[in-house]
Amino acid sequence: MIAVLLRRAGLVAAAALVTLLALATPAAAHGADAPDGTDYRTEVTGLTPARPGLTVRAVEAGARLELVNRTGRDVEVIGYSGEPYLRVGPGGTYENTRSPATYLNRTVAGDTALPPETDPAAPPQWRRIADEPRVRWHDQRALWRESGPPAQAAADPTRAHRIRDWTVPVRDGTEQVEIRGTLDWVPPPDPYPWWMAATLGFLAVGAAGLLPAGSVAGDHALRAVGALLALGGAAAVVLVVGRELDAGAEGVGGVLAGLLTGQIWPLLTGLGAIAAGGYALARRPAAADFALALAGACLALFAGFANLSVFSRAVAPFPWSATAARVLLVLIVAGGAGAVGAGVLRLHAASRLPTTHPAPTHPTPTPTTP
Repeated sequence: MIAVLLRRAGLVAAAALVTLLALATPAAAHGADAPDGTDYRTEVTGLTPARPGLTVRAVEAGARLELVNRTGRDVEVIGYSGEPYLRVGPGGTYENTRSPATYLNRTVAGDTALPPETDPAAPPQWRRIADEPRVRWHDQRALWRESGPPAQAAADPTRAHRIRDWTVPVRDGTEQVEIRGTLDWVPPPDPYPWWMAATLGFLAVGAAGLLPAGSVAGDHALRAVGALLALGGAAAVVLVVGRELDAGAEGVGGVLAGLLTGQIWPLLTGLGAIAAGGYALARRPAAADFALALAGACLALFAGFANLSVFSRAVAPFPWSATAARVLLVLIVAGGAGAVGAGVLRLHAASRLPTTHPAPTHPTPTPTTP
């Protein structure tokens, strides 16, 4: 039975790895839209002149700008050639299919091919893209699109540098309004201490699997691993909820919708780790070891290793500090990978225990009467 569970744990872990690798290509395609981390900080400083009911902010670690129009009238975001690009108002959100910005802004790289009908000088042709007066878009004026760092950062990489102050024009009726903001290069952190913390945590948690199962120390170790795995699962849930908040989700409904459409696997693995940790705290059979190994593998793969760039990037897609995101990631990697090590070690040790069989019983001979 133990050997079967051990083989199943290996198969499930391998299947999870294959699934992650299979998802890596489409994830990379959308990685520019919602980066895992960056060294460039985009901030909106305000609207000039101010417009009550019109708000703009940077979302997705600065990869997009979000405009919300509650003024009760239409406003237009102006494209790169001075043409109407977006129209946002009470009737919803529209994009001008004649504007080059409609296509260039679909990715951070701005490498979308322009269709033949693109013509910034032509009258706008509006296409509805949303029912609400809210729009998010990449804007090259607020981003750094070169492959290398700016010259001032290359010359002095030890401190932050202001790359530029940027503006995006908006038309409110006949009046011109400007979205103003800043773009800074921020020195990336040293990833070594974070890697060391995650590695030491993994070794410490995994070493609990060396204690003999069935002993008092082994029972305490099982509960400790379960608690740490549940802590890692809770950290994963906080991390993915934070990513949705940073992406502009508002309210419980908005966060849930974002989680179910864009963060479903990290969310499920976090919740699964919490459940498996609770199971280990409540029970002590070999099934708990199997649950720890399985949930830990999924947590480490889908919520941990998929976000490792947070260790080496200055700006994380997180509404609070990047340091907080790194601490959460350490808990996820150490708890998840450590639970895999502890669970597999305990299953392996259990599979090597000698199988005991009850002593054969022999019928008592019936005495014969002479």
